[in-house]
Amino acid sequence: MEPKLEHPGGLLLPRGHDSLTRGVARAVPGSVHVLALGGGGYAVGPRDGRTVYFGRNRPLVHVCVGEDDQQVSRRHGELTHRQGRWWLSNTGRRPIRLPRSQWLFAEEGAIPLAEGYTPLLVPGSRDREHLLEVYVTGVDGAQPRSRHDADTDPPRPYALTPDEKVMLVALGRNYLLRDPNPKPLTWKEAALRLAELQPDAGWTAKKLERRVSVVRDRLSRRGVHGLTREEVGEPVGNALNDNLLRELVRSTSLAPKDLDLLDWQS
Repeated sequence: MEPKLEHPGGLLLPRGHDSLTRGVARAVPGSVHVLALGGGGYAVGPRDGRTVYFGRNRPLVHVCVGEDDQQVSRRHGELTHRQGRWWLSNTGRRPIRLPRSQWLFAEEGAIPLAEGYTPLLVPGSRDREHLLEVYVTGVDGAQPRSRHDADTDPPRPYALTPDEKVMLVALGRNYLLRDPNPKPLTWKEAALRLAELQPDAGWTAKKLERRVSVVRDRLSRRGVHGLTREEVGEPVGNALNDNLLRELVRSTSLAPKDLDLLDWQS
């Protein structure tokens, strides 16, 4: 029989608690708030060894998520405080999705969470995804102030040469057509389209692969996660190109209007 869950030094957040997207009221620096949509949550201050459990089994977790979904593990994950930070571990059967399409699997080590807001998505049955909001209070302990009248920070697209943009548009066609579950074209498919567009450029699948690898390496050196084999693990599959294309779309380095470069709207 598993031991009864305790809540030492913590605060239970009621069902219907406000979303954490706008931060939390003043709290001890380094505190963590964890909230499941519609299911309540938990907040606790920093202390080495403290752990916040989340999963389907309400009596044995601090935050219940996916209570009616058997694809969610009874204890699907945990947040543990050590070395001055909160670390996320996956203890469930299915991976946890973080921002920027990063996935955390059970066999991987814990990863540290940054200060501020982090949404976590726990996959469930029939394409359901269960949202778990996490907010780590910064060093000043204050709630972020409203910026209603401040100028909007513009996106910062990455610099791409004309050839790089054309080849990435070819590879990422499905992302620019707003496919709900886009995948990169194969090297061969994208190279054939490029060869039609630029018959004298000598496009082949191998050439395209080499050129895209150069862009991935450049962005990886700038701090973009998920563009190396070491970061995504095996089997790699489409992960490297998928992460690259999602980042280029997110940063507006690629946009639907760029499909005009290939005269490829459908």
